Amino acid sequence: MRDNKQLPKYLQLKQEILTWFQSGQLQANDQMPTEHEIAERFQMSRQTVRQTFGELEKDGWLQRVQGKGTFVSTPQSHKSQEVQTIGIITTYISDYIFPHIVRGAEAALRNRGYRMLLSSTDNNKSKELESLQMMMSQPLSGLIIEPTRSAEGNPNLSCYLSLDYQKIPYLMINERYSEMNCPYIKVDDEAGGYKATEHLIQWGHEKIVGFFKMDDLQGVNRLKGFIRAHHDSQVPLQPQSVVHYTTEEKQTKPYELALSMLTESAENRPTAFVCYNDELAVLILEAVRQAGLSVPQDISIVGFDDSFLATATEVKLTTLTHPKTDLGIRAAELLIDRIEGKVDVPDKHIFQPELVIRESTRKI
Repeated sequence: MRDNKQLPKYLQLKQEILTWFQSGQLQANDQMPTEHEIAERFQMSRQTVRQTFGELEKDGWLQRVQGKGTFVSTPQSHKSQEVQTIGIITTYISDYIFPHIVRGAEAALRNRGYRMLLSSTDNNKSKELESLQMMMSQPLSGLIIEPTRSAEGNPNLSCYLSLDYQKIPYLMINERYSEMNCPYIKVDDEAGGYKATEHLIQWGHEKIVGFFKMDDLQGVNRLKGFIRAHHDSQVPLQPQSVVHYTTEEKQTKPYELALSMLTESAENRPTAFVCYNDELAVLILEAVRQAGLSVPQDISIVGFDDSFLATATEVKLTTLTHPKTDLGIRAAELLIDRIEGKVDVPDKHIFQPELVIRESTRKI
């Protein structure tokens, strides 16, 4: 089986079995190996194999015959020659908001008669290249791509130019590389950074520190909004009030600097933090606890993405919304519309984030 440990096991197995159909190893009306045989062959649980069979049956690739077993569907019972594939490349698959995006896209693809091929870059440029090469080796109808470290340039430009040359439609989600002119769907990150900061300023905060991950354009644009809100409100912004970090530093640098700031005297320490996302906000919340302070009595915190983490802690986070599932659905629908030649398909769709005020901010 192809080594793709980034995927859940049932999806790894699903992709493997699909190659059996495409290569002719298994053909229409052939009986599938039993769940037990496949479980033993790939060292998986029968429950995982059963889940994969269920997915393939739902997609029309398999049919169960009572008392006889599971068979490859006949051309009359499924349109195997007509099922088209759309690849999805994300930076992550299994954590944070990404499963919601992928599930939304997969549901929309299935509803329109397409199947999904999924890959992840782990936010690594080399793995992005591998994912692009793997996708381009498949008979794809189109691609949905989340750029990897979009603020650091695009060393894989030749692959994207190959997509253009081969006329394979693709669009980018969450951001797009600055030199590319492809369709894209994203959140207005600058507006989100602005709204988070404006909320705190309106509630009386003037010593606000912002934490932004700067190897992707989402972080760059959220920082732009942070700075613009200070300028528009004529609130001075100290140089030390902006903390930037990279993916490798996300578990250490923001936490350590926040803890250092929080140990200052009450007159010198910040009164509020704007965080790149909810994941970081939860980490900063722990730094506040370690400093012997509390949220929001001593420090107000604003996150971003309105993820499950925003309500998973004892202090519910004020945060900005991210469409997640809707973004995945919209990306799939726009790409399919392009593939199917529909007219007046927009080149972009920008979601406006909304501020969700919860317990982690207060007026001073």
